[in-house]
Amino acid sequence: MAQKATIYKVELSVSDMDRHYYETHKLTVAKHPSETDERLMVRILAFALNAHEHLEMTKGLSTDDEPDIWQKNLSGELELCIALGLPTEKVLRQSCGKADKVIVYPYGGRTAEVWWDKIKNSTTRFDNLQVINLSEADTSELAKLASRAMKLQVNIQDGDVMVSVGDSIVYVTPVKWKTAA
Repeated sequence: MAQKATIYKVELSVSDMDRHYYETHKLTVAKHPSETDERLMVRILAFALNAHEHLEMTKGLSTDDEPDIWQKNLSGELELCIALGLPTEKVLRQSCGKADKVIVYPYGGRTAEVWWDKIKNSTTRFDNLQVINLSEADTSELAKLASRAMKLQVNIQDGDVMVSVGDSIVYVTPVKWKTAA
């Protein structure tokens, strides 16, 4: 019998001084059986970094043709597509063709650097693509915060991110590898 997803209840309070966005989101996040705590927390962090009233988690790993997170306008058109990890050039091309803006959050340290070195020249034609790396040290610390019921506070200022759960605080410094035009 196939394993079922594990449900995480997340109360995510976002204070984004860079975008002047201050809101609390109550999220129910399904963690796929093959998903690590690190990937789960990167997904929640990516949601916080782009928080908006229309931003939604998708089925993620269980669906090949959907990004991890998306934002659609009221007429159903894809405004923002967010992918995690190391997507292929084909996936990037398809995503950039479907959405107004695409953001990829690679993570994994040296593996992410090798992926970017291999793919970056083929991404120059995508004006709507942004690539923001998360260091292996930052994401492994984030993974330690994961629990089935979380009250996360995310503060964003001058591009730096502070994630806190209770007394535990993790500082994350996203690095822009490619900026959208």
